[in-house]
Amino acid sequence: MNTKADFDMGRTLVADKDWWRGAVIYQIYPRSFQDSNGDGIGDLNGITSRLPYVASLGVDAIWISPFFTSPMKDFGYDVSDYCGVDPMFGTLADFDAMVEAAHSLGIRVMIDLVLSHTSDQHPWFVESRANRDNPKSDWFVWAEPKDDGTPPNNWLSIFGGSAWQWDARREQYYLHNFLVEQPDLNFHCPAVQDALLDVVRFWLDRGVDGFRLDTINFYVHDQQLRSNPALPVDQRDATIAPSVNPYNHQLHLYSKNRPENLAFLERFRAVLEEYDAAASVGEVGEAQRGLEIMGEYTAGDDRVHMCYSFEFLSGATPTAARFAKVLHDVDEHVADGWACWAFSNHDVVRHASRWNLGDPAKRALCTLLLSLRGSVCLYQGEELGLNEADVAFEDLQDPYGIEFWPEFKGRDGCRTPMVWEASNQNAGFTSATPWLPISTEHLHAAAGVQEDDPAALLHHYRKALNFRRTHPALIKGAHENVTATGSVLHFTRTHGDQTIYCVFNLSDDVVSHDMPAGDWVTIGAELGSTQPGIDGKLHLGAWQVSLLLKT
Repeated sequence: MNTKADFDMGRTLVADKDWWRGAVIYQIYPRSFQDSNGDGIGDLNGITSRLPYVASLGVDAIWISPFFTSPMKDFGYDVSDYCGVDPMFGTLADFDAMVEAAHSLGIRVMIDLVLSHTSDQHPWFVESRANRDNPKSDWFVWAEPKDDGTPPNNWLSIFGGSAWQWDARREQYYLHNFLVEQPDLNFHCPAVQDALLDVVRFWLDRGVDGFRLDTINFYVHDQQLRSNPALPVDQRDATIAPSVNPYNHQLHLYSKNRPENLAFLERFRAVLEEYDAAASVGEVGEAQRGLEIMGEYTAGDDRVHMCYSFEFLSGATPTAARFAKVLHDVDEHVADGWACWAFSNHDVVRHASRWNLGDPAKRALCTLLLSLRGSVCLYQGEELGLNEADVAFEDLQDPYGIEFWPEFKGRDGCRTPMVWEASNQNAGFTSATPWLPISTEHLHAAAGVQEDDPAALLHHYRKALNFRRTHPALIKGAHENVTATGSVLHFTRTHGDQTIYCVFNLSDDVVSHDMPAGDWVTIGAELGSTQPGIDGKLHLGAWQVSLLLKT
């Protein structure tokens, strides 16, 4: 498939420790990106073969979801060897080749580290569960039962049921915040922290540029094992777990979000500082205090570089008022930190479906996302406008979806294979039967189809990324005067002597908006940016934007 030559695919990496601030990171779910060996599952060599396409988008980095050795109960988020590549994805040599290819195209490589838990097949857990007095006996969270034999407290697994599993070998319970097959590591054990930091060094030594930290606020548990309090019904929030999941019935004060986590994050950041330009982005899975935790974890320069929470990864289509509130909350809670924004990823319904977006809305929200103060994560296929795929129950692979189906169908609908070509049933992804069925509704939006259509959404993403890259105010600038006026969201971005006024009509209505004081010129015509009318007002059509440069 050809890529557009008029976008600079040969950008070289600059030795900039601050590269992450305002960076755009493209998330790759390796099982579903490109299969190179005909087994129906994407792999590292497949990623390498598609890097020219990724480079043509104009992103700064890729984030690759787990490819480590794993029994795949949770598709790689259950790790049995942190320093190995699962054979289904290739070899360490394949990984090295991919990093080299990415760097040659000006793309940095971030990998997904799952530090809160391992697979129950990891040698550390196999040894830990053997008996109570082995060298790794305290590497995982073990607890005695109550006198009646029930679990030590009321903690729940996010995948359903108790977070405790009885183990007959030790006659104790072990903690698993996720699947039974994903025992939680004990971060109160210094040897565990040391071992995990050795993993960090292993991958940095192989040339990776940073890490996405899975479930960063789950690392540390309350040593006293106190039960979580109930959460009042009116405070329940289905941001990170579906409403049918009783996980939402608790305030998770003790099973996660512990203040002791900050000390580990500082140790982690110290390791990254040993390297030239390593960066990190943490996933904050928390419905009640997500932005506050983001602020705590990114404050100063001795913790993680940036975090994302779930404000725009769930729920109904955000209104101008909703965007303004979240951005004001970030100013309040993350004033000394840095946010990373995303609308879609491998864990949530694709936002094109979640928000029921038409083409104009997809374009406006792309431009808005790339205009926000912070860094940005884009999820594979988002640039094609892919909707959530409808995966039949008999085809489901995700244990989360199988557990709560049909009220919650899990995460397979956003994980179906990338569509490259419309010419065959496997969409250029594989020559075999794909591990998840390819949505026939996606074929018309395949990358190859959009390449040949100058008006396609793919080209809008390229233009918006290029526009951001050529305007420093949008990358690292401050934002000011964030305001919602009816359906219109507006704010300024300023860096040095460059000030851009950003206006977004987030509705299907035609609206008028007063121009700000001062002298301005319209920029971003390639993004549909509208000019003031003869009456000096901005007249915005449905989902239209206006970008103005102060002169």
